Amino acid sequence: MTYDYDLFVIGAGSGGVRAARVSAAHGAKVAIAEEHKVGGTCVIRGCVPKKLLVYGSHFAEDLADARRFGWDVPTCAFHWPTLRDNVLAEVSRLEAAYTDTLNNHKVEVLKERATLTGPNEVKLVSGRTVTAKYILIATGATPVVPSFPGNEHGITSNEAFHLDALPKRVVIAGAGYIANEFAGIFHNLGSHDVILRGYDEAIRDRLLTISMMKGIEFRFHVAFERIEKREDGTLLVHMQGCDPIEADTVMYAIGRRPNTDGLGLEAAGVEVDDKGAVVVDADNRSTVESVYAVGDVTNRVQLTPVAIREGQAFADTMFGGKPTRVDYENIPSAVFSHPPLAGVGMTEGQARNKLGSVKTYTSDFRAMKNVLAGRNERALYKLVVNSENDQVVGIHMIGPDAPEILQAAAIAVKAKLTKADFDAVVALHPTMAEELVLMK
Repeated sequence: MTYDYDLFVIGAGSGGVRAARVSAAHGAKVAIAEEHKVGGTCVIRGCVPKKLLVYGSHFAEDLADARRFGWDVPTCAFHWPTLRDNVLAEVSRLEAAYTDTLNNHKVEVLKERATLTGPNEVKLVSGRTVTAKYILIATGATPVVPSFPGNEHGITSNEAFHLDALPKRVVIAGAGYIANEFAGIFHNLGSHDVILRGYDEAIRDRLLTISMMKGIEFRFHVAFERIEKREDGTLLVHMQGCDPIEADTVMYAIGRRPNTDGLGLEAAGVEVDDKGAVVVDADNRSTVESVYAVGDVTNRVQLTPVAIREGQAFADTMFGGKPTRVDYENIPSAVFSHPPLAGVGMTEGQARNKLGSVKTYTSDFRAMKNVLAGRNERALYKLVVNSENDQVVGIHMIGPDAPEILQAAAIAVKAKLTKADFDAVVALHPTMAEELVLMK
């Protein structure tokens, strides 16, 4: 058969853009459809704008700490619209850059919704129908909104970047990385936060302790009953087992679900699991020979770099003559909370369950800057080691710049280095990272 395109990609997020660009570079005729903005969750309403808000919120502590370092810092007022508008302007710049990259690789960009009408056919909202030898679904995931009376009065992380004003009192539902990151952002910018649900592991326990010391309140194991919107626009949040909470904003961060509703997957015969995720094999192929999927829509590992790797692997396998599969073992991840935490490999609990005999090494310390600043905030680093062969199977840390340090340390875990290898490295002093090679 003759098709309109070699590849048609639905969704121009991190995975879809990478797959489209690389496939086109390999010589394929490619089109990509995006009903919102090119760049997807990470660039438009996720990691990038959120990290910029994290940077902005850190200045609250930095300005306070500066006085202990001899700086005469006057009373500073924060102006939310300035930060919000500058962040959104950067998002717009990145969207244009992503679009230019696709155009430069001769990928046809269609700014409209596309749905499957068959294994090789896609219909655009404009009414046009196109065919493709291969179809790649890269529509990502969308925030879950809980069902209860008054849930329409809450927002998700999508809307958080567009708030007209910074809310003084925020209730955040959830305990994952998005909830913790926005708790730190809102709190440092002057809001009052409440996070729901519990934590486990030592590093997360430390985050809980530090967050409580900063004044963030927690309500564990409670569920929403209803939200009332009062005449003055404020909200009264009713939850099981505790008194109602007054708030200006309620934010849902209880998870994300694959964005497959209304895509026409049934018409094409594409199977989804009980969470709505596209079922794929190790080569990103769905249950239909011509339809593939990458990124959060597959609900494997919901991280931007993973989606990019999957998009690259798909393009190299299908059009580059280089069969490639993504290795999902020892993927580093981070939470840009206040302070941030990061980890790679097995936690202590996972290692004990899988390996049986493990050793753990920890360093519990105050960063030099925190000591002089009078900030009673302690970092915690942990190495998890297989007792049988001395291999470091996990590194977990919380403290300033933990994600930056962990990225390099993750190489050691991926390379299966041992505790002896860590011990043999001379410490780089004075740094926080030197603690990784000084644990006894």
